[in-house]
Amino acid sequence: MVLALALPGVAVGALAQPLGGLSPATANAKPPFLASQLVAQMQPTQVSMVSPELIADYHRKLKEYQEARAAFEQRASAYWASIAEKRHGRYAKRRDHQPIVLDDYVLTQPPVYTGPKRPANPLPESEPQEPRERKYVPVVTDLLQAAAEYFQWAPEQPANDMDFKRAYARFASAAGLTREQAVRVYAFETGGNGDHASQSGFHGTRAISTAIGYNQLLTTNTVELLAEQGEPLIKALTDKAAHLNGPQRRTMDTKIAVLKKMVALARSVPDDWSEHEKLGDTPRGWALHAMVLDIDVGPMLQTHKLLTSVIFAREKGYTRPLTAAELEMMNLTGDGTGLDMVTMPLAMREQVPTANFFQRSGYERNPVAIRHNTVAKLLAVTDARMDANSNLPGARDLAAAF
Repeated sequence: MVLALALPGVAVGALAQPLGGLSPATANAKPPFLASQLVAQMQPTQVSMVSPELIADYHRKLKEYQEARAAFEQRASAYWASIAEKRHGRYAKRRDHQPIVLDDYVLTQPPVYTGPKRPANPLPESEPQEPRERKYVPVVTDLLQAAAEYFQWAPEQPANDMDFKRAYARFASAAGLTREQAVRVYAFETGGNGDHASQSGFHGTRAISTAIGYNQLLTTNTVELLAEQGEPLIKALTDKAAHLNGPQRRTMDTKIAVLKKMVALARSVPDDWSEHEKLGDTPRGWALHAMVLDIDVGPMLQTHKLLTSVIFAREKGYTRPLTAAELEMMNLTGDGTGLDMVTMPLAMREQVPTANFFQRSGYERNPVAIRHNTVAKLLAVTDARMDANSNLPGARDLAAAF
C-alpha cells in the first residue's frame, strides 16, 4: 500500500534518484519551436485563429517555465542524492554497531517548486499523444479465477467475517502479537471496518492496489511469506488435519497439497523482493495471493507479516515492545526503513524530516508524509487515526475476538 495513510510504494532500502543533472524528462526536453516554425505547420484556418503575438507570448512563458523547472530539478536532484548518501551512511554505521546521530540525517525539508506553471499551448497538437495505459490491478475475482485455473482450487472463505477474526485472533495471540498491536494495525489499515477480503481502493471493478486483508498484504508480500514461511504453514495445516475426519479431512488434505505447490512456486524464483514482485505481477502470482482469503492460511499470513517485523526488531537488538504505530511504520515501509524510525530517540524524531525514509517518487505522491513532515508528526497522525478507527464496529469485533 509503498502511505494510504500509505507509504506503500516505498520499497525497502529504495534509493533516491542519482546525483547529477536534470531529471530525464527535463534533460531530454526539446527546445520550443519558434513562432515562425509553428505557423509554417499550421493550416490557413488555424493561422487566422491564433495571432503571432499570442504565439510569441506563449514561447516567452514556456521558456520562463523551462528555465525555472530546470533550476528546481537541479536543487531537487542534489537534495535527494544527499538523502540517499545519508541513508547509505546509516546502513554502514548500523552494520558496524556505531551509534546513529542527528547528523546522519538530512535535516532540511525537500525543495518545493514555486515557479511559473507550464503555459497552455494555444495551438493544436500536430500529433495528439496516446493516453498512457494504466497498469491493471487484479481484484479478488481475478485471484479466485487464477487459483482455479492454476491449482484447481478455491480458498475456503468464512461464512461471516467474525469467523475469520476469531481465527486471526487465535493465531496472532499464540504467535505473540498483542491485542493492541493487532487491533490498532487493523484499524489503521482497513479504516476500522474492513473484512478479510477488503482491498485497497476497491470501487466496483477497480482497485488502486493488490493490498488485501486486515494488514493489507500485497501480492509481493504473499509470495515472500509463502517462500520464507512455507514449512511452518504446511506443518500448522498438517497438525490441524490430524484431528479431522471425513469430508473435512479430505478438504484439508487438498488444501495442504495446494499449499505445497504454491510454496514451491514461490521458491522457484530467487529470494529477493524484486523477483517476488515480478512473480506477484503474473496470473500465477495472483493465484498465490488468493491464499490470503483462506480461513486457515490467511490468518497465518496476516500474522506473519507483522510478526516478521517484531522478530526483525528483536534480532537488531531492539527489545522494547513495539507500539502499534511503530509496528505500522515497519509494516508500511519495510523492516529496515521502519526500524530506522523506531529506534530514533524521541528528541530526534521532532527534527528529522520524513523525506529521509523515502525515495523521491514515493514521497512526492504521498500527501500525508508531506503534510506531517517529521517522524514525530507522522507517528502522531498514525496514532490519531488508530485511536479514531479503533472505535468502529469492525475493530471492536476484532478486539472482542481476542
